[in-house]
Amino acid sequence: MKLKVGIFFGGTSKEREISFAGGRTVYDNLNKSLFDAVPVFVDSFGNFILLDWQFIYKGSIRDFYPPVDFLPAGHATVSDSKAEFQLYAENLGKLTIEEQDLLIEKIGSKIYLSELNQLIDFAFLCLHGANGEDGRIQGLFEYLNIPYSGSGILPSAIGMNKVVQKEMMVAAGFNSPRFFSIDRKSWMEGKSCKEAFEKIKNDIGFPVVIKPANQGSSIGVTILQQADELSFMKAVEKALFTKWLDSSEWKNYNEQEKYEYVRTLADIREGIGMPLLVHGSKSKVQKLVYNPDNLVEYLNEVAKKEDGVILESFDGESMVLIEGFIEGKEFSCIVAQDENGKPIALPPTEIRKGKELFDYRSKYLPGLSRKITPIDLPTEQIESIRQECERLFNVLHFDVYARIDGFINKEGKVFLNDPNTTSGMMPSSFFFHQAAEIGLNPSQFLTYIIRTSLAQRIIASKNSGAFDKLLVALDESIHNDQKAAANRIKVAVIFGGYSSERHISVESGRNIYEKLASSTKYEPIPVFLTGNENEHIMYQVPINLLLKDNADDIKEKTENYYVHDVIREIINECSSITHKYSSAESLAKPKRLTYESLAKMVDCVFIALHGRPGEDGAVQANLEKIGLPYNGSGVESSQITIDKYRTNEILKQNGFLVAGHMLVNEDDWKADKNVVLGKIKSVIKYPFIAKPVDDGCSSAVRKIKSEAEFEAFAKLIFRNTSELDPSAANLLHIKPKEEFPMKRVILVEELISKKDAKHFLEITGGMLTKFDKAGNIYYEVFEASEALSEGEVLSLEEKFLAGQGQNITPARYAKDSAERQKISDKVKETLGAAAKLLNINGYTRIDAFVRIYNADKIDVIFIEVNSLPGMTPATCIFHQSAINGYKPYEFIDKILDFAFARKKRQLANLA
Repeated sequence: MKLKVGIFFGGTSKEREISFAGGRTVYDNLNKSLFDAVPVFVDSFGNFILLDWQFIYKGSIRDFYPPVDFLPAGHATVSDSKAEFQLYAENLGKLTIEEQDLLIEKIGSKIYLSELNQLIDFAFLCLHGANGEDGRIQGLFEYLNIPYSGSGILPSAIGMNKVVQKEMMVAAGFNSPRFFSIDRKSWMEGKSCKEAFEKIKNDIGFPVVIKPANQGSSIGVTILQQADELSFMKAVEKALFTKWLDSSEWKNYNEQEKYEYVRTLADIREGIGMPLLVHGSKSKVQKLVYNPDNLVEYLNEVAKKEDGVILESFDGESMVLIEGFIEGKEFSCIVAQDENGKPIALPPTEIRKGKELFDYRSKYLPGLSRKITPIDLPTEQIESIRQECERLFNVLHFDVYARIDGFINKEGKVFLNDPNTTSGMMPSSFFFHQAAEIGLNPSQFLTYIIRTSLAQRIIASKNSGAFDKLLVALDESIHNDQKAAANRIKVAVIFGGYSSERHISVESGRNIYEKLASSTKYEPIPVFLTGNENEHIMYQVPINLLLKDNADDIKEKTENYYVHDVIREIINECSSITHKYSSAESLAKPKRLTYESLAKMVDCVFIALHGRPGEDGAVQANLEKIGLPYNGSGVESSQITIDKYRTNEILKQNGFLVAGHMLVNEDDWKADKNVVLGKIKSVIKYPFIAKPVDDGCSSAVRKIKSEAEFEAFAKLIFRNTSELDPSAANLLHIKPKEEFPMKRVILVEELISKKDAKHFLEITGGMLTKFDKAGNIYYEVFEASEALSEGEVLSLEEKFLAGQGQNITPARYAKDSAERQKISDKVKETLGAAAKLLNINGYTRIDAFVRIYNADKIDVIFIEVNSLPGMTPATCIFHQSAINGYKPYEFIDKILDFAFARKKRQLANLA
């Protein structure tokens, strides 16, 4: 009998998007032989919702909740409106229970507390922040007699409040920088500012860290470098989620700037969130505003009467912690109990950075941070960190697992801070990253956490016998699952590469591996590819390298592989765990492979590469030679679709609409750039889009508005060294650590606009291919997603950073459902025809713009065709396939089924 595991995710806090992404990770990675996953979404109002599974694969909560039908009157319904704010359910206003129930009906069914015991056997908690990590929901499950993951009530409450933690840690003899706290009430009454600032100068010194007492994910945190009182006030306001807005500042903004100000303000990660209270400076009138559209209108009105306003989050912070900045190496360490209840600190991970904040973007966007495991220190200092983490685990009465962050300074003193009873559970999080060092993949570690939590709840219930049968049944199932593993289909998952898309490829490859690893059908084998266009160098890598943070880290660790003494010791400490949940092969050193040796190891290949190689037919050609089936299109089709210019030329010649385009090569540019600029001006006109001709994932895609911007773009893309020209990078607003490839050819494209259409939107549409009974390829085209961008082009963050972008699936072509479907059918027919023309096989994703004049007249303007689309956890193609009834694993399974069927037909034709 499988254990019914309720996965609780979402929630009411500012960290809800990380919780949502983490819940999806757990849902996907639970071992399907052992568990039935029950998705319990906790909404903005605290309702428990049995979520229809297809919504789990949305990129953001806002993609499905509130449902489109419930957006307020006057809110934009198509993406060409500058007023398109991305709303959470609480932005709809103070809803009655009946109104909340109407929202819930669109995404699932409401769960009443009396139903939980029948619905689930165990609660896996992926909630962060208030009502998730603070002991409240733990207390609820204790009352309902439902076992749950992680720590109990008391340690959860302690783990939530940074001020209480500090006081207990100092009392227990842990090292700590000087610190003090400011409460919200005294600050809002104006009693604390001068006194607190003087206390920092006299007692702590700068730099200083200012952060909310009850938040995570680096939300609301500032590192104040210098003694500037105004900056200090702004930092405390940020931590309290309040903000002063001067009326003169507001009046000076143009309309677009006002919308951008409110958009940032309403962002729960970077702003203060909504609803919020607006306090007038003169009248002292307070108004609660729920909706960003209404806030723009109200600020326009109040700016005429007031000198300024205080904007205060309705769900703000009660206390701010101020502490000295610690100069030293920063680390994070997972501590997990073994099956005897002993805490074992896993190898601490070093976070490479300077004095800048390890912020939300750096934590969760692939390739932006460097994490070193174990931390680069002498063995005795690493052991010192581990011992302190284990000691703190015991002092704060944690159980099952915890994530403990800290610093070690040059003198070797260990400073622990921010112990968390619930870790982030993104695919590359510390939680899974460090478990991989003892040989456990995410599915195996989750099984271990569930099993250990069950055992801990039995102890906490004073061995009442309530959960004993569950534990015995789980142990038996784990044993049987280990024996069944030998009969599974072996799939090499090839990931990495050497293009600017290599970090996203790691995310795709890891996701494919994890989906297959939790199945009953497949045994995935991670294969990292590096090298260059002349030689593909491949390695079978152990699970700990697969879960490194980015492709460059995996490459360095693979080529210079060794097992650190500390890790070897931890592996020995955890040998009983590894033996029970995994196998010795998971810790084997990287093994160099050739295509020929790969053919002897596996039954098929899943290519999770992006750009070159992978999408250019090179890998496919090698796999054809050795007879291995593989996903995606064949050699010839891949050679076409990698080249955006060539693809669009073929489409154009066959009657499809494409953006006007031209190529700019380096030789012509260097020979006479003025001739090139003149041609662009006469053929394309400003503004236009410039991008590499053979890269995707928004790599180096820029809207060019002037000759100066294009010259900067050309200088960067035609450079011969990895360093970026600072002035050119600044002009193009390139973010720190943003990938900008070196290429010899630029694709210049017309900027597609609405023209005189009724509606205009950017879409991305996926599809799956199958063989019909006659052996012909049939294209199952999915409903397209509407891609919403907050900038000039869809950014890397909006595509891949948890909770950042927004994609509406299905696309909102029209308000009337029948008209919308009629337009959608035309769009799908056009996309399918293009795929057939290009001989796409397996699956694909096509990006396009759609102009809608009426239901009978639409234009579909093609941008690019992706033969191996991104397969990251929240990618659009999973949203789309879900509408057709495929869960992500089932979609991947269909792709592999087609690969086997295609190979079978090829062999039959040769016979």
